[in-house]
Amino acid sequence: MVKTASTMLPLGTKAPEFALPNVDGSVVSLSQFSGKPLLVVFMCNHCPFVVHLRSALKEFAVAYSAKGLGIVGISSNDASAYPQDGPDKMKLEAISAGYTFPYLFDASQEIAKSYKAACTPDFFLFDADHRLVYRGQFDSSRPGNGVPITGSDLRSACDAVLAGKEPSSEQRPSIGCNIKWKAGGEPDYYTGISAV
Repeated sequence: MVKTASTMLPLGTKAPEFALPNVDGSVVSLSQFSGKPLLVVFMCNHCPFVVHLRSALKEFAVAYSAKGLGIVGISSNDASAYPQDGPDKMKLEAISAGYTFPYLFDASQEIAKSYKAACTPDFFLFDADHRLVYRGQFDSSRPGNGVPITGSDLRSACDAVLAGKEPSSEQRPSIGCNIKWKAGGEPDYYTGISAV
């Protein structure tokens, strides 16, 4: 499994627009979260790094949705090459994992490219004006490293945003599996990203 780091999109970046199909058949767009902080998580079903956080992500989402944070998960993996990450399996995974947030499918991979997403999981936290205030890791836990899963990095950033404050600018990149780009569709920014 190749470990890929997030690109660390510049803080202050305006959230790129999206309107994508959810596993429940509805279409979810950025505009539905107008005036509230939003966490966008690039994720998938099969990545060991996402599977590692599965239960913790569910618990995090329940707790922080109740505090007023908007949350969406987006899978951008090439479903023709990785059918386990396609919409039908996403629907089953959302039910099995108990995800309470929209789980969206980015078939064209254009949304992943607009966010400069590189890995799964890749976390992007936007304030109520939808300006990027945090991009980085859930916490320092990785499959097999023995570090407890706490979500401390992301929780700290979300707590600051929900209190109307700026999160710390000391942010560590998320690490995960690379997004599975379609053949010939790897974005320019992704070329040369170092695996770790």
